[in-house]
Amino acid sequence: MLEQKKLVEAEKRIRQYLAEGSIIVKAKPEHTSFFLKHAADALDSASVLYEISTDAEKQKLLGFTSFNGLLWTVNASYYSMFYMARALIEREGIRIKADLSVHAITFDTIISFFYVTGKLQKGLLDDFADAKGDAAALLGKQRADELIEEYYYEKSKRSSFTYEMGALVVQSKAKTSLDRARKFMREIKKIMLRNT
Repeated sequence: MLEQKKLVEAEKRIRQYLAEGSIIVKAKPEHTSFFLKHAADALDSASVLYEISTDAEKQKLLGFTSFNGLLWTVNASYYSMFYMARALIEREGIRIKADLSVHAITFDTIISFFYVTGKLQKGLLDDFADAKGDAAALLGKQRADELIEEYYYEKSKRSSFTYEMGALVVQSKAKTSLDRARKFMREIKKIMLRNT
């Protein structure tokens, strides 16, 4: 999914981020547990939203008979992956200091410090990029600069298709996002344990 050109562009941006201080390589990780906790919380949220959205009995039991949190399942799934990526980055002693474009810098950092070096397999990188794109599309963003530009660095607009999708398509996307997030968390934890 990611072409060599995109990888080279990410490497170039990393050098710029390092020069400007948006990325600081330091010896001591400080916030790994913070990001791990947020990743677990986001994954739990995604799981609960999916369960309640797809189980009529649970909806009835909780008094939300028409609840549909599938779009937010996608979003929470992506954020679980984002926080796991941040935990891995932090664990390696890399600090991202940016208020804007933190998602873009995180993705470039994952590419440069983990994918290019062989610590992270391409499938996980693609899942991370796809999750962000799905979140953008399903949440109805008119402009996907924050989402698509950060992960594919293309300045293009996408129209919302949230209202054009059937319920089964949205449920399928939500399930895919949740499965990706679970796999991403599992695999990133393996990487972190190997580097202990």
